[in-house]
Amino acid sequence: MLTNVATALFGLADMWVIGRLGDAAAQGAVELGAKFMMGLLIAFNFLRTGTIALTAQSAGSGDADERATTLARGVAVAVAIGALLMLLRPVIVSVGLDLLEARDDVATDARTYIDIRYWAATAWLINCVLVGWLIGQRRVRIVLVIEIIANVVHIALDLALVLLLGWGVAGVAVATVSSELLKLASVAAIVAADPAARQAAGRIADAATWRFDALKRLFALNRDLFLRTLLLTGAMLILARGGAQQGPVILAANGILFQLFMLSTLVLDGFESAAQVLCGEAKGAQDRARFHSALRANLVWGWLTGAAICLAYLVVGGRFAMSFSTDPAVAQTAQAYAGWIVLLPLLGVTSFVLDGVFVGAAWTRAMLATMAVAFAVYIALLAIAAPLGNHGLWLSFSVFFVIRAAGQLAFMPRLIRRDFSGNAPSPPRPR
Repeated sequence: MLTNVATALFGLADMWVIGRLGDAAAQGAVELGAKFMMGLLIAFNFLRTGTIALTAQSAGSGDADERATTLARGVAVAVAIGALLMLLRPVIVSVGLDLLEARDDVATDARTYIDIRYWAATAWLINCVLVGWLIGQRRVRIVLVIEIIANVVHIALDLALVLLLGWGVAGVAVATVSSELLKLASVAAIVAADPAARQAAGRIADAATWRFDALKRLFALNRDLFLRTLLLTGAMLILARGGAQQGPVILAANGILFQLFMLSTLVLDGFESAAQVLCGEAKGAQDRARFHSALRANLVWGWLTGAAICLAYLVVGGRFAMSFSTDPAVAQTAQAYAGWIVLLPLLGVTSFVLDGVFVGAAWTRAMLATMAVAFAVYIALLAIAAPLGNHGLWLSFSVFFVIRAAGQLAFMPRLIRRDFSGNAPSPPRPR
């Protein structure tokens, strides 16, 4: 949870610093540019989640060789994807900005932001694999330390480049790229000191690493995670596009609220990461009771934490949102819609935790199916709630997470019965 909070500070720092300029178009451009890069890169977050799941399963089964091979395959795939993204850069940037309906000054500044941040795309992808590999072995504390250091550097650069040197949107992008490269260098140094990583380096050239059956398992898992993440990212981009269609003030306000939503999400995602590791280990060991215990503990603590965040946002959320801009129109608009960030932590926490359970247990096909249904409902609700304006946009986004959780809970009992052998009693369905 602390590691994820440190990650959330990236977006919060960018939004707060650019908000000091009192320019709704610049703040909207950072929001749109950040959403573009998130949409482009988060689709490949399966590199992190898939690596966590496979590493945890190999740790649970005591297979050290497979742990090294997982790292080798993951890094190779990340480099290949990064090279492809750089090759397609001109097309991707132009099409993406058109789809997000960026206009006038917002479009110009958003392109400036994207043109700079795009160069760190490959570093971000490799970092996903390395961090996933460490988390899969429960080495989370060192990841937290690196995140904190990278954030201190990032915030310092934000303040210096934007407020002191006057680089504006470009300064925010340069600060983000610099901190991402620092994070990659630090994580790579930690991973390189692990004997298994040195073993993994030799596995890249080993033909056995690239056997068809092993690759089939890797890509089956990653395919489902990729498509699921693509739908999730699409839902978030639709939220950003809906704000852009309503003008720079709504766009900037929604960007502030989304960063507060991401802060709560990343806190609660600590339970998702824990569920990935603990449920993955239990699946690898074929320990049904252990799986049930991990599931119950993560859900209960996730619900309690979600309720605590809701209460905190209820008390200070509106004023906190207003502090992110010196433009009165943006600040007041953010406060007017702040009620949605009060509700979202509790509405979304069940799906966040169950994502970790499903990834750890390699139930990615079922997770993809529930995401597809929830996305279809989301699109339908957007049309139905259109007369409500921006409230309708946030209402549809909130219901999206509720539908996802309902689908996951419906699938889970059958998946547990299918994958856990033995005579252990069937665990009760979570409520």
